Amino acid sequence: MNDIRLLDCTLRDGGYVNDWNFGHDNLVSIFERLVDANVDMIEIGFLDERRPFDINRSIMPDTDSVARIYGKLDRKQTMVVGMIDYGTCSMEQIRPCSESFLDGIRVIFKKHLREVAFAFCKGLKEKGYKVFAQLVAVTSYDDEEMMDVVRLANEVKPYAVSMVDTYGLMHQNNLLHYFHLLDTHLNAEIGLGYHAHNNFQMGYANCIAMLSNQIDRMLIVDGSIYGMGKSAGNVPIELVAMYMNNALGKRYHISQILEAIDANISQFYHPATWGYNMFYYVAAFNDCHPEYVSYLMNKRTLSIKSINEILGKLQGEKKLLFDKNVIETLYVEYQKKDVNDAQDRERLKEKLSGRKILLIGPGVTIKTQRERISGFIKDNGPVIISINYVPEEFTPDYIFLSNSKRYVQLATRLSQEKFTLIATSNLTGTKEAAFDYVLNFSSLMDSEAEIVDNPLIMLLKALIDLACQEVTLAGFDGYSGEASNYYNSSMEYDFAKNMAEYLNQYTTTFLKEIRNRLRVIFLTDSRYEGAGQGGDEVVSLSGCVQGGKDEN
Repeated sequence: MNDIRLLDCTLRDGGYVNDWNFGHDNLVSIFERLVDANVDMIEIGFLDERRPFDINRSIMPDTDSVARIYGKLDRKQTMVVGMIDYGTCSMEQIRPCSESFLDGIRVIFKKHLREVAFAFCKGLKEKGYKVFAQLVAVTSYDDEEMMDVVRLANEVKPYAVSMVDTYGLMHQNNLLHYFHLLDTHLNAEIGLGYHAHNNFQMGYANCIAMLSNQIDRMLIVDGSIYGMGKSAGNVPIELVAMYMNNALGKRYHISQILEAIDANISQFYHPATWGYNMFYYVAAFNDCHPEYVSYLMNKRTLSIKSINEILGKLQGEKKLLFDKNVIETLYVEYQKKDVNDAQDRERLKEKLSGRKILLIGPGVTIKTQRERISGFIKDNGPVIISINYVPEEFTPDYIFLSNSKRYVQLATRLSQEKFTLIATSNLTGTKEAAFDYVLNFSSLMDSEAEIVDNPLIMLLKALIDLACQEVTLAGFDGYSGEASNYYNSSMEYDFAKNMAEYLNQYTTTFLKEIRNRLRVIFLTDSRYEGAGQGGDEVVSLSGCVQGGKDEN
């Protein structure tokens, strides 16, 4: 039978879910249950000198701290290891293995750091530790780079080399490609490991595929209790243990792991859930760093189709190394779908010229100051234009659409009720909900702003170009970091609360800059203090009762 080992990484990888704050009792209980389950190796957490010692957390500044948490526990025959993300814990923080509770240390590193990381591994080995070289984002290695890893490993001779599927991209074909490449060329005494993530729900299947290979070296498979771990989570160790018991003659006591799920792990599942979801699927589908997906989704202006199209433009090393400037450039370029809008602008100019115009946003004041708005409409008969939504209380003459995500959400209603639609060119219409007017996105955006596509500002720019002289605003309440920013809570954006001060100031500054070109009157209370014009009709910040988001 192969020499096959099962390693639990709950206390380390699971810590991404709760900032490693399991609580001391849970740390002890999880450790003891894993020992009683006969798990071969337990990874007890990170060694990271940037973090102070906390007896409740499994992230520790040095090896002495490991002993302070776990040192009095009976490990029996279990190998105990810690992990270092190369560069976060210096050799000075590591006592010799003979003076440490740890038997081994796993070192994770990205491929461009492999030379210095293997030198660090050599230093740990000289201190007596069983050293594991963990190849972060193994799918980013080409065969030549992997052969260079083999060269370094054969020189240093670590205890094991592990394939780390950081972003859950692996299927069995590429897993087995790396597996056979390493197995063929690594020295026989070096173990071979696999650390799965579950973005594609392939962790368990991949473990079975690897364990089915009969080879003459030690194999190590990672898992975590209940799959607890970063992003989509890990392969559940209870599943792997079950398979190894049934297929490989192992004797893991799975009931102990199930007790740990019930007593120790389930409390962390809500609200900080882990496991398969669309977010991590999209990242894995595009072979990219999850932060790119987060960045685009947080804009709340893009459909999933659009996000996939932008991510598909990432190239080379940048795919797995997050770069904000790269993704912002791709976002802006994607939005710039230029059209010849001269004819549509002329038609709109004819419709709006000389008319009173009321712009309606989705702020809280649409509800709280409804009578004020109704009175204005009754007395003035304005052209009503809503932005990126359909008001419940008022029927718009036009709907201005600039947000792809909002448009997708509204598409069915727009096709059924036949509103007149003004869209920016970054949106793609449907036959059922065709756009009546299309304006160039690139001429309305602000490439210098934190948010380049603020819908209110884009529409005001368009109205200036259409030679409009005056516009009245309702439901454009500005942003609050605490209060509700929409009349409908389902429209809320977290980023708006976080950027409230900036967004209020940005819009206020813009409104002041256009004073001489467009008369802006605030009909409802707004946080854009002193920005509008119209004497008594302008409500300053001191007169603001509630805020409601105006932008998207």
